[in-house]
Amino acid sequence: MKTDQYLIDFYTQYDEDGRLLSNHGAVEFLTTMRYLEKYIKPGDRVLEIGAGTGRYSHTLARQGYDVDAVELVEHNISVFRQNTQPGENVTVVQGNALALDAFPDSRYDISLLLGPLYHLYTKQDKQQALREAIRVTKPGGVIFAAYVISDGCLLDEGFRRGNVDVAAYLKEGLLDPETFAARSGPKDLFELVRKEDVDELISGLPLTRLHYVAADGCALFLREELDAMDQDAFALYLNYHYATCERKDLLGVTSHALDILKKQT
Repeated sequence: MKTDQYLIDFYTQYDEDGRLLSNHGAVEFLTTMRYLEKYIKPGDRVLEIGAGTGRYSHTLARQGYDVDAVELVEHNISVFRQNTQPGENVTVVQGNALALDAFPDSRYDISLLLGPLYHLYTKQDKQQALREAIRVTKPGGVIFAAYVISDGCLLDEGFRRGNVDVAAYLKEGLLDPETFAARSGPKDLFELVRKEDVDELISGLPLTRLHYVAADGCALFLREELDAMDQDAFALYLNYHYATCERKDLLGVTSHALDILKKQT
């Protein structure tokens, strides 16, 4: 089975379109949009690489931005097109984050890489995806790159919920016995990393880090509590999260991280 087939099988049956709709799921989306609004400007052109079903692409297109999207999985593209509303200036094509041949150099003001790095398992492939995003982004443009963070997932899915058998992962070599760093492969679907891995990836690339953000912080760990909150309580939690999501002492306690990078001129 090719590596890509694991993704196709997973996303064909997974409700990617609804993942960000609950309170706990919305924390990641709202945080990403909050940072996008810091940098996007009227008239900017956006490329979303690995767009999934298009939650970010459609949101930005409905705000009046020109958005191009590329997505690997045909099922996601079908849902993306079903979700397109009249008046949206958005396109989507099938493609791979490792080879954005359909897109010219230095075309986009904002490039979003909010999913592909979840599913690339070698440093070479991850840097290739980053280099392609850099290539298509204008000098001075901004790249948003998202990662799945091992410690947040281990705490939530492992020690709290028992969906991951931590002891079995140690025996199988999927976790380092001393550091508990994850070792993922295609059959594990998600590549789990830590901030030091992300730092190493971008080292030497023509990028300047603007922000490194714990995109959902403890949201998955607190999913039942967040989903039970009323509007006022959830707004208060979001204010707390926004105030703390770049604190260095909390960056590892998250399930997703967002690296916001400026292409050097």
